[in-house]
Parts: sequence; C-alpha cells; structure tokens
Amino acid sequence: MRKITVEFFHDVICSFCFPMSYRMRELVKVMPEVEVIHRSFALVREGGEFDKMFGSREAAKEEVLGHWAQANENDDLHRFNIQGMREADFPFPTSMKGLLACKAAFFTGGEGAYWDIFDALQTAFFVHSRNIGDQAVIGEIIRETGLDFENWQSHYQDPKTMEAVGSDFLLVKQYGITVVPTLIINGKHRVVGTLPLARVISSIEKAME
Repeated sequence: MRKITVEFFHDVICSFCFPMSYRMRELVKVMPEVEVIHRSFALVREGGEFDKMFGSREAAKEEVLGHWAQANENDDLHRFNIQGMREADFPFPTSMKGLLACKAAFFTGGEGAYWDIFDALQTAFFVHSRNIGDQAVIGEIIRETGLDFENWQSHYQDPKTMEAVGSDFLLVKQYGITVVPTLIINGKHRVVGTLPLARVISSIEKAME
C-alpha cells in the first residue's frame, strides 16, 4: 500500500478547522494509507491584532461569531454553541497558547496525541465555551484527556517546542498558505477550505495519478 502524506495546516481558534478535523478523521478510516501530519497556523498571534483587524476585541468577537454560524452550517454534526460563546465573559482567545499546547502534545505522544489535544481544545472552545487562551484552562483540558500531564508540561515549557511551532510557520511561508484549513498532499498538491469528505478523497486520488 502506497503511503500518502497529508500536511494539515490549522489553528485551534479556526472555526472552519473544527469540522475539517472531523472529516480528516473520517478520511483516515476509509483511506488508512493516508498519514496526517499536523501543522501550526496562527490566525491571531497577539491580542492587539484583533484591534487592528476589527477595531476592538469586543468587535472581533461579534464578527467572528458570524464565521462560527457559517462553520456550523458546514459542520457535519452542527456542534457549535454560538450563544454560549456570546454570553461568555472572557476575551476572544489568540492562537499561540493552544498551538504550543498541541505541539507539546506531539512531543509527548506523537501525531495522535497532537490530534487528540487539538480536537479537545477546539471542542472545549466551540462547544463548551471554555477559554482556551487561559493557561489554567488548557492545563485542565490536558488532564481531562488522560495525556501524561507532567511530560506534556515539560515539553510545553521547553523552548524547543516553540521553535517547532516556528518551523511550521516557516512552512506556511514556503507553501504560500494564507488561509486555513489547508492540506498539502505529498508536499506538492494543495487543498484549501472545509471541503466535503468526497472532494477531499477525490483530490488525494487525483494527486496520486
């Protein structure tokens, strides 16, 4: 069986990455020859970027919740709790702590651990209205998944983990990626957006011709 590598570029705060991650899990069920490699992409690295893009963090929240509504329509399971997030009293989170948490999970338990933590953080955020920009909340979520917390924490605090996130950002530039979710098949073929599973499969098959 020929191995197919798919680099999955995503962000923990990306609403369209939430349904795409579910479809990628469905993909590997029907195409076990696909190896998914998770890559970091930061939509918002610092809180001040919300001000630049939307005028204020409060305005950003309302604008982004409109994106959530679109993503919920795209989500096969329609899991988004938009009203819960609208009522939440914490600032809309930035990307970096969650991305670092996922990369630390990779160093703790490989791509599978990365994926589990990525999904756990996104579910906590989009479904349960938890603040995944809060260090303590992230720690709670890690413990809830059953991942070796002490091992994860050592990697989370290790500068090499942030360097690994930075290496993903370099790949973002090299591939010319400007939006997520984006898939890169075998280092060459690009698939952009939250596409139906059938289209993802056909794109991979076409890339392998």
